[in-house]
Amino acid sequence: MDQYKFRLQKLLDIRLQKEEECKRNFKEAQSEKLMAEEKLNGLKESYEKYRNTPQKESVIEQKIRHVYLNAINLSINETTEDLSKKEKVLELKREDLKQKQIERKTVETLKEKQKEAFLKEQNQIEQKANDEFALYGFIRNLKNLKGGD
Repeated sequence: MDQYKFRLQKLLDIRLQKEEECKRNFKEAQSEKLMAEEKLNGLKESYEKYRNTPQKESVIEQKIRHVYLNAINLSINETTEDLSKKEKVLELKREDLKQKQIERKTVETLKEKQKEAFLKEQNQIEQKANDEFALYGFIRNLKNLKGGD
């Protein structure tokens, strides 16, 4: 029986490689987003920790705390913007990955359908050959029966 050979196998391999590359890019974007979220949470925790001023603090300490809180607040704003950008990039990567998966699945479906058609055709050829052998055997037996009478 002949082996099935998919004519578009190279295309399928290329699409698989592109999908794998998109998966890596997506995971990388996802980890960058998680790092930005962790940084933002750390900054917010630090802000909350130093936000409340103790009663026995000097004016200089209050100014230092105020400057520090302003710096943290600025960092929070920048990190929030950065996180927003990373979320947009992540969403673009997600859409790209979905598209690559659809493209791959399209070719895989085509491959499966062609393989099924090939196997069906091979089974029909094999069945025809078996039918012919059975018919020849029947005719031979019939001749033997007529000749043997």
